[in-house]
Amino acid sequence: MTDLKSLTFPELEQFVISIGFRKYRALQISQWIYKKLARTFDEMSNISKEGREKLKKKVKIYNLNLLKKELSRDGTAKYLFELEDGNRIESVFIPEKDRNTICVSTQVGCSVGCSFCLTGKSGFSRNLTTSEIVDQYITVQRDVGIENRISNVVFMGMGEPLLNFENVKKGIEILTDNRMLGLSTRKITVSTSGIIPGIKQMAKELPKIKLALSLHATTDETREKLIPLNKKYPIKSVMKELKNYPADNMRRIMIEYLIIEGINDSVEDAERLIKLIKNIPVKVNIIPFNEYPKSLFKRPSKEKIETFQKVLWDAGIATFVRDSRGQEISAACGMLQAKEKQTV
Repeated sequence: MTDLKSLTFPELEQFVISIGFRKYRALQISQWIYKKLARTFDEMSNISKEGREKLKKKVKIYNLNLLKKELSRDGTAKYLFELEDGNRIESVFIPEKDRNTICVSTQVGCSVGCSFCLTGKSGFSRNLTTSEIVDQYITVQRDVGIENRISNVVFMGMGEPLLNFENVKKGIEILTDNRMLGLSTRKITVSTSGIIPGIKQMAKELPKIKLALSLHATTDETREKLIPLNKKYPIKSVMKELKNYPADNMRRIMIEYLIIEGINDSVEDAERLIKLIKNIPVKVNIIPFNEYPKSLFKRPSKEKIETFQKVLWDAGIATFVRDSRGQEISAACGMLQAKEKQTV
């Protein structure tokens, strides 16, 4: 049965016409689902009872099953959802002074297999559907309240977004359509570990969406240890693709750099990074490693992180250290899912 949250607005219009409704019903249905966050057809009071019964027979409204929520002192909230097939995914709500952000998942597990990532240790099950992607936003928005509008979406949760490109693309179309969720394209970021065909697709089909690259190393030798995918898409090839990406100083590419003690935290690493990103409109986001139980890696000292940042700033590169949010909850990607498995 077709899921309404998997349809873009033009597809929704085609659907309502196909079942004998007038075209304007598409906007009514869209308003209920995306503006009023309705969970059922029975809430759609400006559609006749007969019309609602007709919809129930033809389509469904998918709603994630919230299994667990953990709330941090700083307001960060981690959500664990169960899907219809029993698989589980995570989302994170991050409130800040000038914006509210949600980090969404795109796959059940991940096939990239990064050595530092807890999600990858659970293996890969499947891609998320468009509705499973979109409903993470809707369910969390419903939970935090309409007054706490979620303005920013980052595709940095479980999975590699560019290995689920078509569903991610449709999800972004729903998120940014003013007749649906109406977010600004400037407020959406898709992160990749370096899937070159996917970067090419983004450049062609989603040029207004911000791109983030999980780089994490400045030599192929080190990056292959952290991200095995680097053997297929080495640093030089990925950087060449970034130079071709439609970015500028208003829409810079984000270089995500997970800094790990003794692995990639030296001054020499910082100097190599400067050479790699020269002449590319970027900003660098240094992410101190978020340690989890039995992790093989450690977080560098504050002094070492600050030294790394200063080398980049002195070279004229905008460089920020990501705040460690939700430290007392299961904040690392995949941690809440792993913890829940242990309790079952």
